[in-house]
Amino acid sequence: MNTIQRTIVLGCGLAILTGCGPDDISSPGTTGGVDVVINNPAPPPPPPPPTSATITPAGACPTLTNDGTVGLTDRGTISGPTGSYRVCELPSRIARSVTLPRISGLLYAMNGRVDVGCDGGFSAPSAAAPYTSTTVGCTAPLTADTNVTLTVEPGVIFYARTGQSWLAVNRGNKINAVGTATAPIIFTSQDNVAGLNTDNSIGQWGGVVLLGRGRVTDCVTGSVAAGNCERDTEGAVNKASYGGNNDADSSGTMSYVQIRYSGFVLSADKELQALTTSAIGSGTTLDHIQSHNSSDDGSELFGGVVRMKHYVATGADDDSLDVDTGARVSLQHALLIQRPGEGDALMEIDSNGNELDQPRSNLKVVNFTAIQPLASNQNNTTGDRASALFRGNADVTLYNGLIISPNNECIRMTSNTDAANRATLTARSVALQCSGTGNAKFIGDGSGSAPFTAAQVRGFITGDASNNEAFVNSLTMTFVNGANENAVNPTDPSGLSTGTVIPAGFFTASPTPYKIGAAFPGNTAWYAGWTCNSAFAPLGGASACTSLPTT
Repeated sequence: MNTIQRTIVLGCGLAILTGCGPDDISSPGTTGGVDVVINNPAPPPPPPPPTSATITPAGACPTLTNDGTVGLTDRGTISGPTGSYRVCELPSRIARSVTLPRISGLLYAMNGRVDVGCDGGFSAPSAAAPYTSTTVGCTAPLTADTNVTLTVEPGVIFYARTGQSWLAVNRGNKINAVGTATAPIIFTSQDNVAGLNTDNSIGQWGGVVLLGRGRVTDCVTGSVAAGNCERDTEGAVNKASYGGNNDADSSGTMSYVQIRYSGFVLSADKELQALTTSAIGSGTTLDHIQSHNSSDDGSELFGGVVRMKHYVATGADDDSLDVDTGARVSLQHALLIQRPGEGDALMEIDSNGNELDQPRSNLKVVNFTAIQPLASNQNNTTGDRASALFRGNADVTLYNGLIISPNNECIRMTSNTDAANRATLTARSVALQCSGTGNAKFIGDGSGSAPFTAAQVRGFITGDASNNEAFVNSLTMTFVNGANENAVNPTDPSGLSTGTVIPAGFFTASPTPYKIGAAFPGNTAWYAGWTCNSAFAPLGGASACTSLPTT
């Protein structure tokens, strides 16, 4: 409660210092104590001042059953520029399936780590093979998965009361967070509620972590060869394990979701991202996800099988998209937009140092627009060093995309192994605008027996006539195709839709007329309405990312 009170006082103090709007101006000014009078004709009556605070607190928290007790704790109210809200705090562990309703004037709060169910282990436990869960509070040996589903109604807003807050959906449990184009679900920080954030605010809480039973590499326990490889969530004080042998596993559904200002440091050099998928399976549904101003990656996808459509990453301070540890990822329609002068690579794909592990990390991304307005001296120059980094045992396929990074090299590929096991790149109808000319647009390096050369990396682009390494963009509204983009002939991606990892029909050549990029004629509405806006990424959302929606 004291934290909330301090935030309210600070928010009001800042409002007083900066001015809360037209209502706070008492007179046009004085000179020597005498009112200044300007003898001009009276202007027409001004329009009424905008209403800055429209939300009033809900009367009480809804009653949710959780182990026979009231599941939510009423923490009073919190105020910000958009109004005042009832604060209903989630328990540290959601032990039964519940639905969180959207109620006007009500926010759901996280105060530290919130677990959905108990971790059920590498495979579902049984009476014959019980499992002692490592999730805090789960003391009795499990003879079956806890099968908890957290259902979230459209328009619900979560916020983190502390930086150490994050949501963990454990193995054997699910989230069902399905918003709509007009009522997205929002995960954000306390400072965002209080109106203290700017377009450069980052790292104010943990993020959302989905833990599944898909296959992973880079084992923390077990081994790939033995078929019992598992990993732990980076930086977690208490175990949050993931991995298994079920690539069809389901961690639930997330749709029309914003995750703002995430990436708090959980331990030394270990930060969460907005969305972390950890060995989730193909049964998980992800679409219309926005990551905004994560202090680490926009999303990091560890192992498993990830199928996602309509992904927006704005303002990530590390990589906009990071894929590793054997993740097999299919992604169509992606906007990756970094803050000017901030962030590392737009894409980083690897399992560096584990080139012989199976499955190999695999990314197929179709219809993307990736923009790095100005390379970061602090992060990119000493980090990934190029707009995209592919290394380790990564196999990357890029179709119908744009990499616009005029102040940085296009692609870097690193090989610390032999030619048979190093990373691969296939590109079709990809246009790149980067610094340098010829081979200097690319970086090849490595310490293995077959390091890449810049010429080899360039050859992956120039080797197919559909690509253009010397593109000049004509983008409008920051990221919407102009004449030059629409003139590039697209490649039909439907041929990628084969096998069990990518189902038939996942990648489509639509809508018509089909073009490259993420925002082309007939395909500019998918990101509008449910997203939030910033100065560097005006997405046409219902509100600024620095504010909460009021409807």
